[in-house]
Amino acid sequence: MSKKMLTTTAAALAVATVLGGAMPVQSAEYTLRMHTFIPPVANPAKTFLAPWAKKIAKDSGGRIEVKPFWAMQLGGKAPQLLDQVREGVVDVVWTLPGFTTGRMPRVETFELPFIHKDAVSTTLALQDFQAKHLEPELGEYHPLLLHAHDGELFMTKNPIRKMSDIKGMKLRAANRSGVWLLQALGADAIGTPLPRIPPMLSKGTISGAMLPYEIAPAVKMHELVKYFTDLAPPQSRMGTAVFTFLMNKKSYAKLPADLKKVIDANSGRNIALAAGKNWQAIEAPGLRVMKSKKKNVFFTLSVEESAKIKKATEVVFDQFKADMKKHNINGQELIDDARAMIAKYAK
Repeated sequence: MSKKMLTTTAAALAVATVLGGAMPVQSAEYTLRMHTFIPPVANPAKTFLAPWAKKIAKDSGGRIEVKPFWAMQLGGKAPQLLDQVREGVVDVVWTLPGFTTGRMPRVETFELPFIHKDAVSTTLALQDFQAKHLEPELGEYHPLLLHAHDGELFMTKNPIRKMSDIKGMKLRAANRSGVWLLQALGADAIGTPLPRIPPMLSKGTISGAMLPYEIAPAVKMHELVKYFTDLAPPQSRMGTAVFTFLMNKKSYAKLPADLKKVIDANSGRNIALAAGKNWQAIEAPGLRVMKSKKKNVFFTLSVEESAKIKKATEVVFDQFKADMKKHNINGQELIDDARAMIAKYAK
């Protein structure tokens, strides 16, 4: 939980050196513990979370220190991150609500098959969607950002050349919508957090996963699988996952007004476009790592097979709307709004 902590002059100088600016040398007044499930070598850690922490330090003149804790260093499992930040065990988390089925059902709208187009339009649309629909799910937190990655493709031990090849495969998905999508294609679907992918692949519990390229190096997909399969353009990725970057409400409330402005300036709509562009940009280095192994094969399904997959996954929308009805939520309204909001920002 946040508390005032003194840092040494040497530490402050080190931060100033890293930031490359003439930041005043002074002790941090507030330390925010940031917890997440990814390792520090993962692209999102290197290109978004660590730079965000440094930006907060710089913009606050060293008065706020955001201290990252990677790969669940502070204990617990990835699905518990939402509770950790809500309860004040930590101050900030970056996680997927999809790890906890049904925890944020309205957010799942953007994870439905083929709703998503790219990281930029989806992330910008999420800001509009949050303002209109997500207070019931985010009211216990101080949201910093909701965003999405650039989209998932198949990464498997066995080749996929047509939709029927997917039938019977044991495949991992990040969230409930992904599980429903895979089931609609005849796969034996398993929803589980990212860190479990390598041991499950090694033991044969799964034969592949749906992932974007950017995170694939963090779980060594270039070594553990051989085949990388996407769909025919223009919508080559089947879906995405929504990430929540959240702060504990009390941790935010205890900051003085000028430091709240620092957090606000690095939150929400103020950083959404940059975040979307970042997640598009980090696909390329992830792909390069996957191509670093000569054994690996990259394949794009035909227009016909891609259309079959899109048609087969339409049943997922019925499942989603039926589940929303149980919560007295109008699922069709959410779907229509998500599509319209993405279209507003899509190129």
